[in-house]
Parts: sequence; C-alpha cells; structure tokens
Amino acid sequence: MIKRIFCCLVILFTIVACEQQQTTNYSDWPVSLGDKESSQYSGLDQINTENVAQLKVAWTYSTGDKADNNRSQIQCNPIILDGIMYGSSPKLKVFALDAVTGEQKWIFDPSYDGPEWLNNNRGVTYWEEGDDKRILFTAGPRLIALNADTGKPIPSFGDKGIASLKAGLGKLDDSYYVVSTSPGVVFKDLLIIGSRVSENSDAAPGHIRAYNIKTGNVAWTFHTIPQPGEFGYDTWPEGAYENVGGANSWAGMALDEERGMVFIPTGSASFDFWGGNRLGENLFANCLLALDAQTGKRIWHFQTVHHDIWDRDLPCPPNLITIEKDGEKIDAVSQATKSGLLFVFDRETGEPIFPIEERLVDSSDLRGEEAWPSQPFPKKPAPFARQTFTEKDVNTLFPEYEDSIRQVLAGIRTGKSFIPPSMQGSMIFPGFDGGAEWGGQAFDPATGMLYINANEMPWIHTMVEIETEEVKSDLLADIGKGVYKTNCSACHGQELQGDVTGTYPALTNLSERLEKPQAVQIINNGKGYMPGFKQIGKNKIEALQAFLYNETTTVAEVDAHELGKDSNKGVVPYTHTGYNRFVLPAGYPAVKPPWGTLNAIDLNKGEIAWQIPLGEFEELTAKGIPPTGTENYGGPVVTAGGLIFIGASKDEYFRAFDKSTGKELWKYKLPAGGYATPSTYMKDGKQYVVIACGGGKMGTKSGDSYVAFSLSD
Repeated sequence: MIKRIFCCLVILFTIVACEQQQTTNYSDWPVSLGDKESSQYSGLDQINTENVAQLKVAWTYSTGDKADNNRSQIQCNPIILDGIMYGSSPKLKVFALDAVTGEQKWIFDPSYDGPEWLNNNRGVTYWEEGDDKRILFTAGPRLIALNADTGKPIPSFGDKGIASLKAGLGKLDDSYYVVSTSPGVVFKDLLIIGSRVSENSDAAPGHIRAYNIKTGNVAWTFHTIPQPGEFGYDTWPEGAYENVGGANSWAGMALDEERGMVFIPTGSASFDFWGGNRLGENLFANCLLALDAQTGKRIWHFQTVHHDIWDRDLPCPPNLITIEKDGEKIDAVSQATKSGLLFVFDRETGEPIFPIEERLVDSSDLRGEEAWPSQPFPKKPAPFARQTFTEKDVNTLFPEYEDSIRQVLAGIRTGKSFIPPSMQGSMIFPGFDGGAEWGGQAFDPATGMLYINANEMPWIHTMVEIETEEVKSDLLADIGKGVYKTNCSACHGQELQGDVTGTYPALTNLSERLEKPQAVQIINNGKGYMPGFKQIGKNKIEALQAFLYNETTTVAEVDAHELGKDSNKGVVPYTHTGYNRFVLPAGYPAVKPPWGTLNAIDLNKGEIAWQIPLGEFEELTAKGIPPTGTENYGGPVVTAGGLIFIGASKDEYFRAFDKSTGKELWKYKLPAGGYATPSTYMKDGKQYVVIACGGGKMGTKSGDSYVAFSLSD
C-alpha cells in the first residue's frame, strides 16, 4: 500500500511539475504570432473548453486616436513579456501597458501623417542584450528603435533612433514608396525585415534586408529581383532589376533559430497585372525563400506562381511545423496562398512533403504579354477555398438577382483557375484578398492540425488599354491624359472619379481644391500611400499638370522621345478599372455561401478535417438562413485548452471554437471589428486573451481599443 501511495505521489508531482513547466514556457507572448516559428500556439490551458463560456472582460485600453471617417484600423498582434504588453495604435503610436490592468506605462508618437487607411502595423519586435532592451517598429519609411523600459528613442541607433527603409534601394530610393506593415524577425543582433511597395510600374525593388539592431546599419541584402551574376537573373529580361520593382515580402516571416534559417514569402513583381516588360518566370517573386539568417544567402526556394499577373502575393508568414508522415517525424514548413492552396516542404531541403504538379493554364491575349503556360498545384491537402465560380455557384438566397448574376458571368471569363487579366473582364476567385490573408495560421504541435481562416469573395478584374495615339497630339493636356492613364487611373479612376470606398480621392475640379504648385509637389514627392513620380521626368509631369488643370497649352520644345510610351521601360500599355468585388445591391457576395470559413487541416495526413462558416450576417440568420460566414481579416490562435480564438469576421464578434470539432463555444461583441490576430498569456496565475479592436475594414466602424479577457476570480 505504501509503495502504491508513493508511486501515485511521484506521478502526481510529475504531472504538476510538467504543468508548471508548461505554464512557464507559455506565460509570455514574446514574438508577433506567438513565437519565431509563427505557430500562433499557446500551451496554456487554464481557459479551456469547459469554462470558456465564463470569460469576462478583464480590462480595456483605448488609444484615443481612431479616425472620425472610419478609415483607420489596428492590425497589431501585441507582444507580452513579463507582464508588459507592447502594441500600436491607429496612428502608429507605440505603447507599453501593464498586461494585468491595462494601465499605460509609456507611449511614443512617431508623428506619421500617412492616410488613416494605410497606417497598418501588425506588431512590434523585442530585442535584449543584458540591460539593453529595445522595441523596434516601423512608421512610414522609418525603422525606429525605442528603449523598452522608457519608450525613448535609442540615440545610437541610426540617426537618433531612426533608420531608413529606403536605404540602398537604388538611384530613385528617395522618391520610392516604401513602408513595412509586418514586423521582422530577430536573429542574434539582426532584424530581418521586408517591405510594402507600390504595385504599379513605379514600384521600388523588394529587397530583403537585415539591419544591425545595435547600429541601425544594413548588415545584408537579398535581391528578390536578381542582379547580374546572381541566381535567377536569367528568369527575367536582361537588366530587368534596373526598371522593374516589387517582388517584396510584406506579410512577415518565420525563423528556425537553431538552424539559422529564415523563411520569407514574397509577392508579385510590379505592375501587378501586365508583365510584358518582365517576360519569364520572374524569380524570386511569389516565392517561399529559405535564406541563411546570418548572411542572407539563398538555401532553397519554391515559386508558388510563375510570372504573376494576378497579384497573388504570398499573404502570410509560413508556419514552421513538425509533422509525422509514414511513421517519421519531419521538420517542415507550410505556406498558405491567396488562391486557397497550402504547400508543405521539408524545412532543410525544400522538397515537397506532398506531391505538387504543374497544370496547364490559359494564355493571355493582352498585347505583349506571355502568361506562363503552367502553375503549381499541391495534390494534398485539397484547397481550403473554392477554386472556380460557375453558374452552379450563383447566390440563390436572393432569387430576384439570379438572372443578373448569370448575365454578368456570361459576359466575363470565369470557371477556371488563373484566368489571365483581360479587357473582357476576368473572374478572380478566391478574390484579391484570398483565400488566405495576413492573419496567419495556427498550428497545434500536439495533433499536427493547422487552423486557417479563408475568404470566398469573388472579384471581377478588367484591363483597359492606354491609347498611345494621344502622345501624338499637339496639346500638352492630351499628352498628359496618356500619362494619367498610365500612372494614375488605376487608383483615381479612368475619369478622375476616385473610387467608391473613398480610399483614392476624386481629381475632378482639382483646381478648386489645390494650388498647382502643391499638386506638382505631391506628384514629385508623393504623399501617404501615393509614391513620388519624379522619375517620369519633368516633361511628363508638366503634361500631367496640364491635363489635371484643363490647360490648353501647346507643346513647345517637348522631347518626344522622353514622352513616348516605349521610351520608359517602367510604363506599361494597360491599366485596370480597379479592385471590384462582385456583390449584390445589398452588399452580399454574388456567389453562394460560405463567404468566409475556418478550416482545420491535418498535416500528418494532408487532409481537411473540418470546415465551418466563420461569421454571420445577423439579419440573415434572423430569417432562418444558416450562418453564411463573412469576409474576414486577422488570424486564429490555438491553445492546449482545446480552443481556437479568432475575431476577424465582419460581424465584429470575437469567438472561441472547440479545436477538435469546430463547434462555437463562446462569442463576444467587440466595440469595433477585431481584424487582428489575438494574443494569450499568463501573469500572476491568471490566463488572459487580448485582441485589438481597430475596425475600419469592410465598411465597419473604426475603433482604437484593445480588449483583454480572463476568467472570473
């Protein structure tokens, strides 16, 4: 009996010790998305499937700087270290809070004046060496280092605490639009970081750079558009690196610290929708890159889209995972795409874990374009979002609109994957915002299950040819119209009308709102999201000015070669009519539900375990229509407590699901949409879950708060 009691005590103490160790390991959320592997996982289980319905608001913190026009957002996944939470506000202010009470410790204002809808910051980065503790973040084209204890800039970093994201980009680096919306990853004393650039022909190159965290100097650079002598140079036209931009990494990255490998997803080359000036496969656009974190040297790569003409950027960080296949443990990396595909590779070699096949796709009929003849598709797992939109997919919830939906479908190109852009109009489905988006995926190491939310919104994309004969006119304004269509109409509209969301202002009656010298200054130097256009040359800017201000000046000693469309390799013969969701007059998608989903994918088997709608339109539910799902932005977190926490949905709820079944266990109406990935942590024996409530997307109201939840005492 005594021996049995002793054995039981040993087992009990072992269990307690393991639980304490687990709690210690996961008490912090020290890196954006949980850890450097981007797992979005926590081993905490105090909040679990049995008690999650008892969650209450623990505290709310408001930054007080949301935009009155409902265009501001917060996309930040806050980090928590030893009871201190670090995050950012709609105006990119960075703050430190007591993570138990929500009390502010300090706040730093970078005084960035970009437009509200563009001020996106998905998190900050922490680094320490001894007593030197730093928070690094970006605001506009600036990388800023702060003292983590005080919020004051680090004088020895860059220029009084600021380094430039434009450094070393080439001869036009000052005029480029360059920001970084996602935090980089820390390897030793390096911050490895990507960038967001323009998506038109004026785009900056998308170099990946590592900054020395102590000095702010660039330690290494990887050219995503290869230069002479570099691997991949022959997948572009000769000298393309000098006049083609993009191929940037805006979505974040993951780090295998033990192996010293950083895994980086990249986006498309610019211009997004016509690549006649960049014929070829275009490495390293649309690639998952594995680089040596210390040197930036390429180890392996895989290209998910060849010669991208669909804006199919890789939209989220990869997940570094360990799975079991055929009885063998494999360290792997998974990468989700906007197309709703999931690729899985051996982490060290880049060899596919599941077979990938090249499938033939349609050719392009745009002048000068040569679409790549095939694209890669993984055989497993199956796509986590629908791949085509045909008549059988028409929304039947509103019978009065079915005929009009079918008429639209009959007039455009649809029913396939990777339909090239066209002047007839092409269906993009899943849409420009996925499939997968920037919120990332949560991986459960105990089960090998990956949880991913997806959009299923159709978009219609139409190309417009730029009339080259306009450059033959004797009127400067007519020449300027061609300059406008080439450089400006994709954002401001073919007729200067702006866009329906208010993101891009109308330029009609510009002379009544803006003095000509001010307009020229903006054209030259840019403002907010709009980059500077001084690279198009003085003559073209004068012609554009004449068009915008309805001037009838005759061309006098204008260099015709400088104005000619073919003389500027950055100018393309097409623009497009903008990013247009295919929706009904009431705003609901033209495709049948689900319009947004949460998916569980068993990566040990390469199979989808379950899929449920994520979000609802409450007015439709009230009519007896099952939840349809909604568009969603922001990602999930999975815990050892058996839960998935996710906001993301347009209905502004924060939800908890049973990770085994997808059953909804709890939801809470947030003060504004939670379009960000939540964080979870423990302090003083209590587990918390916190999410940014920034709203401002999908036509919903803006907010400026963080809300934390815990169980009652």
